[in-house]
Amino acid sequence: MKYLCLAYEEERIFSEMTEAQWHELLQETLEYVADLQRQGKLVLTNALQSATKAHTLRIRDDELIMTDGPFAETKEQLGGFFLIEVASQEEALEIAAGWPSARLGTIEVRPVEEELRPESRY
Repeated sequence: MKYLCLAYEEERIFSEMTEAQWHELLQETLEYVADLQRQGKLVLTNALQSATKAHTLRIRDDELIMTDGPFAETKEQLGGFFLIEVASQEEALEIAAGWPSARLGTIEVRPVEEELRPESRY
């Protein structure tokens, strides 16, 4: 089963890291990604650019409402994602807990709905 893992992070934490701290975290993350790839469990992963470069769109009463940045005012913003394919939810949670930035932020783990079901969205 596939699980999408969303990494929420506080940009301030990363911007306050020394260059050495950043490179250490980056190397640890790259090694973790390589290990998941070797095991055939990682489908895709990408970091996102700063939330300051985001736009949030909504349509209400046929009108486009666009704001700069994320819609919600929170300290943690979506910083990236990884899509994994594993045998169980327990394995997905274990992999997410091992993601290096989980120590600094939050990882949300959600099962992927492979196709929309006519009988029910959720």
